[in-house]
Amino acid sequence: MARNITRPPRRHTGSFDDYSHFWAHYLREHGRAETRHWHFFGTAIAIVCLAGLAATGSLWFLGGMILAGYGPAWIAHAAFEGNRPATFTHPLWSLVSDLRMFGLWLTGRLDSELARAGVPVRRRRRRS
Repeated sequence: MARNITRPPRRHTGSFDDYSHFWAHYLREHGRAETRHWHFFGTAIAIVCLAGLAATGSLWFLGGMILAGYGPAWIAHAAFEGNRPATFTHPLWSLVSDLRMFGLWLTGRLDSELARAGVPVRRRRRRS
């Protein structure tokens, strides 16, 4: 069964005056839940690899961190959003935003940020 989800228009693709404008754009570029889930998976694995790097000093973990951090995100943007990841145009703000989005998701505060950016949020039904 296909879902018809209305997505907000992409409003900006160039440079940004400040981080708050970029943040709203970043959230709109991650409008589909599938994209965010792939991001969260990659970010979680990258954090595990960072811990492995810190604990062992093995550079294999650095490679794993880079692959896990970027690979799933880039796949999701191509497969679900059909857009180009912000990493290519704003690498630092993109990294900060990815970690911020992950933290907001972990703490249950992401939906309000998405709504503020104009991203439709589908509420989950609570089970009785």
